[in-house]
Amino acid sequence: MRSLSTHFRNLLGTAMTLGALALAAPAHAALDIQHWTSDDGLDVYFVQSETLPMVDVRLTFDAGSARDGDHPGLASLTSNLLSEGAGGLDAGEIARRFEDQGARFSTTSGRDSASISLRSLNEPDTMSAAVEALTMVVREPDFPEAAVDRERRRMLVSLRNSRNDPGSIAREAFWEALYGDHPYASNPGGTEESLEALDRDAVRDFFDRYYVAETASLAIVGDISRAEAEAIADHLGGSLREGERPDPIPEPEPTDKAGETIHIPFSTNQSHVLQGQIGYPRGDDDHFPLYVGNHVLGGSGLVSRLAEEMREERGLSYSVGSRFQPMTRSGPFFVNTQIRADRTEEALEVLDTTVRSLRDDGPGEDELRRAIRNITGSFPLQLDSNRGILGYVAVIGFHDLPLDYLDTFQDNVEAVSADDVRDAMQRRLDPDQFTTVIVGPQDEHGEEPEED
Repeated sequence: MRSLSTHFRNLLGTAMTLGALALAAPAHAALDIQHWTSDDGLDVYFVQSETLPMVDVRLTFDAGSARDGDHPGLASLTSNLLSEGAGGLDAGEIARRFEDQGARFSTTSGRDSASISLRSLNEPDTMSAAVEALTMVVREPDFPEAAVDRERRRMLVSLRNSRNDPGSIAREAFWEALYGDHPYASNPGGTEESLEALDRDAVRDFFDRYYVAETASLAIVGDISRAEAEAIADHLGGSLREGERPDPIPEPEPTDKAGETIHIPFSTNQSHVLQGQIGYPRGDDDHFPLYVGNHVLGGSGLVSRLAEEMREERGLSYSVGSRFQPMTRSGPFFVNTQIRADRTEEALEVLDTTVRSLRDDGPGEDELRRAIRNITGSFPLQLDSNRGILGYVAVIGFHDLPLDYLDTFQDNVEAVSADDVRDAMQRRLDPDQFTTVIVGPQDEHGEEPEED
């Protein structure tokens, strides 16, 4: 077994001594997100949490599917392969490196970013070994030919299976219609043509281009001191390759599909519907009014306006909800529902009326208060674990949100008025420009259209 970095272990040992007094101090009531830049240029965000004797670490890179270019699926393939071989060790040996320390390692990718996460006990030798294994994955992934081919074929099978799922069909068509030639239109799961062509060289080039210090941020949450967090950050930052920051993703513009309805025939007794438009980016001034407004509209489950009108009053829908999905650039707003196929047109009219009513008039004071109480009451539950905190801190770091975002969240929600909701929705939503994707029978009787 390759020996651990003696220098790193010494750093952690020194950090434990320096951090003892800090750990003994009473915790501050606010969630203190500490931010600094390591000597290697890595942005670090740290929260000391004494809830469990654990530490959670997440490296986030500007390496999501928006960076796929002409190779849809490349970001996902690269992310999936990071655990398949590194430093001359195969996937099984890497897994054992983490398992021997009781540590958990995972990777994930989306449209904006790709992340590498680690959970470890905070005991110095255990933490050192786990971080060293993570460093090896980040510093010297092997991308074995056999693993590349195996994962590529697995993604092909998954892609083909998705063609039998009306929800997956609707999602892919909606993103493509909404974003057109914009990078957000790229399907993270790839296309058959692209997946057939991807190889080890493409994966290696993508990794070398986007998994670099210039695209990375690091979030650390756990029962360790600032000095220990700095030691981890310095070790990981020193392992990252140097590169260049890629050009920013452009802001999307409406496509020629705005205001159109797209029918995709599918044999089923219900219609899967996605309807919406381009929304707003992370950090936008309208975020809190729109967040509260969407909670009233369709973000609060069975007590939302859409659920009341579509499901409870008329029995039109099996499920219905709405969401703003802010991203690095403007993400989508969408209503997502499954509708009785024989009443699709009626359901679409109710959707339109419900959205327009809230947009034009805003919420009533009673439903606004209920929404605010629901949001502020449930929010602390999202921060009751290190993992929950880590997710938020990673987002704050990657999207450069204010460090007090979590501490001021409830105050910002409580400050929203009915007029704020109405004004923001009128600025951001135009139902006449909604793109609608329907997957299911195309006529009012739930029958497949006749072929010519």
